Amino acid sequence: MTNQDSVPSGIDTTQMSHARAYDYVLGGKDNFAVDREAAKQVIALAPDLPALGRAQRRFLLRVTQMCADAGIKQFLDVGAGIPTAPNVHETARAITPDARVVYVDNDPIVFIHNRALLATDENVASIQADVRQPDELLDDPQVQRLINFDEPVLLLFIGLFHLVTDAEDPAALVARFRERLAPGSYVCISQFCTDGSDPAAKAKLEEISANSPAPMTFRRREEIERFFDGFELLSPGVVDLQQWWPDENAAPTMLKVAAGVGRKL
Repeated sequence: MTNQDSVPSGIDTTQMSHARAYDYVLGGKDNFAVDREAAKQVIALAPDLPALGRAQRRFLLRVTQMCADAGIKQFLDVGAGIPTAPNVHETARAITPDARVVYVDNDPIVFIHNRALLATDENVASIQADVRQPDELLDDPQVQRLINFDEPVLLLFIGLFHLVTDAEDPAALVARFRERLAPGSYVCISQFCTDGSDPAAKAKLEEISANSPAPMTFRRREEIERFFDGFELLSPGVVDLQQWWPDENAAPTMLKVAAGVGRKL
């Protein structure tokens, strides 16, 4: 996305967007110069950042497959980001053809892309909402239309909570979502972790995000584990992203993302 004339009104192309920078890291084209420059600064210190991004994407899709295999038919992807094939709904429907999916993001350009992609599918929706306002998000008409909270759901928070500050209390936000979930629901969380991360690359990522709408917050693994209070944490627990699947042989990366999956009993 390089033609400024094609930019939707209300989109600030002078301010870095985490969703668009992540799109660039994954090899996408829906980003602007400011996003590419921010990502390149981090990649200069952590050249394996794209590999980490791809590992996170594989984790998301594998958890989706796992939950669809377990009988989950509804999926709520909060902080979905710019569409990247295969998507959650495509992955779930390969196992459960009648799966229902809602993509949520507070970035207007993500909403625009997802809405265009999903315009002809009545069982998949995109909404613009913020994880910091869980009741408003969960009560959105599109969410209420597609997600039955009396039945199990897979709730995805992939690469999201490092964009939520400690003052905004991400553990309390997860708890509010948990209260609305039926027993047998799953929650999947990944976020940048201080444990083992290269200090220079971590500092650069924090620096370039300082003036963005959502400054970066790295957390210790024990802090991330608290997000799963009230859930049964599945083995192997909250670990480096690449270690979550026994058959995952990806090399360690300079920046660390911790990930886990919990089930509501």
